[in-house]
Amino acid sequence: MDDYPALSVFWSMLWFFVWIMWLFLLFKIITDIFRDHEMSGWGKAGWLIFVILLPFLGVLVYVIARGKSMTQRDLKSAKQNEAAFQDYIRQTAGTAPAGASGADELAKLADLRAKGAITEEEFQQAKVKLLT
Repeated sequence: MDDYPALSVFWSMLWFFVWIMWLFLLFKIITDIFRDHEMSGWGKAGWLIFVILLPFLGVLVYVIARGKSMTQRDLKSAKQNEAAFQDYIRQTAGTAPAGASGADELAKLADLRAKGAITEEEFQQAKVKLLT
């Protein structure tokens, strides 16, 4: 171990992790280029060629020029995924009126009224709301 002291091991590991982070950033940028629906095909091709032929400069320029819009696209995608997930949960749990028919909802309301969970007045209000 005399040939490779601890500091050299540390620097080697540091550069390895920096290289891995740069690869993640490169793939994130390439993904963002293809995900941007507002950019034309020629714009996508230009950015892709720039990022591939001059990777360090291309990544740096892309982050400076389009970093803010990249974040906005990430947030928009996360919100859409969250909304789709919440909608899926509502449909699976049976609480979404979109997936259930009016007759099913009326049957549930009548069952609740029969069990005494809701009053006749609450049943009528819910029925009117459901039918309108």
